[in-house]
Amino acid sequence: MSWSAADVPDLTGRIAVVTGANAGLGRETCQVLAGAGAHVVMAARDPDRAAAARTAVLDRHPSASVEVVSLDLASSASIHEAAATIAGRHPSVDLLVNNAGVMAAPEGRTVDGFETHLGVNHLGHWVLTARLLAPLLAAEAARVVTVTSVARRGAAPIPAHNPDLIGQYDPWDAYGRSKLANFHFALVLQRRFERSGVAATILAAHPGLSRTELLPNTVAVGGGGNRLMLAMARVGYRVVSMGARRGALAQLRAGTDPAARGGELYGPRFGAFGSPVRRRVPHGDALDAHVASLWAISEELTGEAIDVSLP
Repeated sequence: MSWSAADVPDLTGRIAVVTGANAGLGRETCQVLAGAGAHVVMAARDPDRAAAARTAVLDRHPSASVEVVSLDLASSASIHEAAATIAGRHPSVDLLVNNAGVMAAPEGRTVDGFETHLGVNHLGHWVLTARLLAPLLAAEAARVVTVTSVARRGAAPIPAHNPDLIGQYDPWDAYGRSKLANFHFALVLQRRFERSGVAATILAAHPGLSRTELLPNTVAVGGGGNRLMLAMARVGYRVVSMGARRGALAQLRAGTDPAARGGELYGPRFGAFGSPVRRRVPHGDALDAHVASLWAISEELTGEAIDVSLP
């Protein structure tokens, strides 16, 4: 039986934080969570677009409880400020959806000097999760959902000797590596949650091929130079892609389905499209080495340790 937004349970009294909330998957995720009764914190970089997204949520759910917090994942200062604001207003947070991201962007650097995909997609969410760990652990059974992508398949891990890919930059490669990092982050943090005996869990989700602003923006800048990848994405976008409303279902299921468990991955049944289902999670010695390396790289680059212990 297909899982849909109608299967989201009553979330009254829950606090949910969604990054990249002003458009696409993030905005649709906020719509559903708010409609189910959660108080939704819409964390987004553009305040005007975030305000418009909040208005759209309230237009559909007039009695919803929604707030906007400014968050630029390319800036550690912005992340610190956003996390402090959220934690100050909400001593406990029940759900964090690490949704925001960039795809196949031209080579660039974040405010902190990191390669853009690494900095925004992975390290930005690493710091945000670390800074929100106290309110997450204060909740009865919080969930963190990190959004990955099918682009992680075939991608190589972040190289410890050259995490910013200096001299070997390819936009699609950088994107795939960052999405693999998102996935590995979820796996290793879940292990640490389990070892520490906390009630919080972390899951991963991928939206398949969803019609959001990411691909059109990529097309607008020339697709980052990989013409084959861009052509394949364009064809898939026309033929098998889903709207953002359906694309958001995987992360919604990971975040709200009572039957979902920590360490699981949810994505469309047919890879690029379909109802959200639990997908296979790989195991093995090579994977263990990759996730251990990612943890060390992330701590070193950000100076931010994720200490999983009860408050």
